[in-house]
Amino acid sequence: MVSCAEAVRAAARRLEGISATPRLDAELLMAHALGLSREDLLLRGAQGEAPAAFDALVARRLAHEPVAYILGRRAFWTIELEVGPGVLVPRPDSETLIEAALAIFGEAGPATILDLGTGPGTLLLAALNQWPRARGLGVDRSEAALGYARRNAERLGLADRAEFRLGDWGAGIAERFDLILANPPYVAAGADLPADVAGHEPPEALFAGADGLDDYRRLALQLPRLLRPGGAACIEIGAGQRDAAALFAAQGFSVAARDDLAGVPRCLVLSLESP
Repeated sequence: MVSCAEAVRAAARRLEGISATPRLDAELLMAHALGLSREDLLLRGAQGEAPAAFDALVARRLAHEPVAYILGRRAFWTIELEVGPGVLVPRPDSETLIEAALAIFGEAGPATILDLGTGPGTLLLAALNQWPRARGLGVDRSEAALGYARRNAERLGLADRAEFRLGDWGAGIAERFDLILANPPYVAAGADLPADVAGHEPPEALFAGADGLDDYRRLALQLPRLLRPGGAACIEIGAGQRDAAALFAAQGFSVAARDDLAGVPRCLVLSLESP
């Protein structure tokens, strides 16, 4: 008999070659196999016999499948999202956009929110959960992603305040919004990515031309007509892409940058002068 604790230790050793967080991965997979949260697993001390399903989960991770896909969920801000093949896995770095918006709007929050490239509803649903009186629209070009987003909105009790549309960034949107959120693709074509990202996450949510700035160029042209005077847009950028600020400044935006927890500029905060 192999105990849960022994199985977790062995799995963590096997995962060291493919993961930056092997112990965490092993604990999450064991908790999933047992039908527990990781916190409950740690509290009970990983006692008892390891379930047979655990080995199959570890094998999937050893094949570089993202842990979030294996679990079918990912925590983000104050919510948990269903995720899987066809959507970008939410990253903690993207919480910088919600932090920036909270610093601008405070507890009262914006009345209306637009999330461009919403994926599984990540930024929009986190914002709506933060501000109970807000309403929002999430747009994505992927029907698969919108399916996740709608299910997440229903499960979180936010469907009455969240609308999702198939679309290409801001094309065809006539409304204006107090807050615009976007985490566009920003990886340069041909960039070397970890195997779990390159082999599993949708390339259309990752790559954006030779310099990684193609979608910023499109957004810079669209945002002025989508943002209400006095509103703000929070746009995620990749490491080393602070130069994207010039694209938005050229369209009349005031631009500030906000760092993520690692001290890397991660969010451009855009505003327009009120008339």
